[in-house]
Amino acid sequence: DGLPLYRQEAIFARSGVELDRTVMAPWMGKVGFELQPLADYVLERIKQAERIFADETRLPTLAPGTGKTKTAWLWAYARDDNPFGGASPPMVAFRFEDNRGGECVERHLEGYRGILQVDGYAAYNRLAQSAGANEGVIMAACFAHVRRKFYELHVNGSSELATETVTTMARLWQIEDGVRGQAPELRLKHRQENSATIVAELFDMWEKELPRISGKSKLAEAIRYALARRVALERFLADGRIEIDSNIVERAIRPQTITRKNSLFAGSDGGGRAWATIATMLQTAKMNHVDPYAWLKLTLERIAQGWSISKIEDLMPWNFEAQTV
Repeated sequence: DGLPLYRQEAIFARSGVELDRTVMAPWMGKVGFELQPLADYVLERIKQAERIFADETRLPTLAPGTGKTKTAWLWAYARDDNPFGGASPPMVAFRFEDNRGGECVERHLEGYRGILQVDGYAAYNRLAQSAGANEGVIMAACFAHVRRKFYELHVNGSSELATETVTTMARLWQIEDGVRGQAPELRLKHRQENSATIVAELFDMWEKELPRISGKSKLAEAIRYALARRVALERFLADGRIEIDSNIVERAIRPQTITRKNSLFAGSDGGGRAWATIATMLQTAKMNHVDPYAWLKLTLERIAQGWSISKIEDLMPWNFEAQTV
């Protein structure tokens, strides 16, 4: 629910319960330690997917001995095969890092071979498949990020082209609504018949407009952003497994941004790592419509009773309901 320990301490105090945050913080660290093998397993399951999503968000963290915060990051990797009719359960894995460099994603996704759908952040390009290569990652981009840049200009009424772009893009999402959950082949056929011409219209409009406007304008910036990512943006027209946007991982990250706002910062790097581990498991539970508390309680009880690591799949949130019915 996005409640940091200091607020939980105050809630307990109002009920006459003295439970200091300095007592609860080590508990969180212990929970993170016990759940780490499960979180690692989730990431490995994600890396088995044909297509995954990635994103990252800031996590201010207290720097040791300074009394000040530094900027650290939560990297998020999500898998959800439901939009193209896949059978795998949805899941997300978070990783805490003290930087936003490309070496982080290289380490997290070591060995992955498949489609990586992201926003426009350049660090992910270190994994990109080079022309003619047999191995590597195929990059797909996010139309929602493109839309946001034009939408800002649309709402303040500063650009007719931005308004036309937003209106035209809406047709793409309407088409996607009609094919969500269908097999990749059907999605691909529908997109080629309906979406391809719309995408071509958008890029044609942007290319014609760019030379006519100031290169320093926000509109030019939005157009250049889209044109620079054309190949990756158009990949959803050639592969039915790819989504039009990366909203799946953004929805998974959103609860962490709320908790971050309420908490202000993580207390240490160790606290950040525990945060990422616990968030991995609880958010994955939510994605599978499982009560996070019920799952966590049973799982910690099983771990305390010596649950075998060979049966780690049975501890996953997506198997929780079947085990407890």
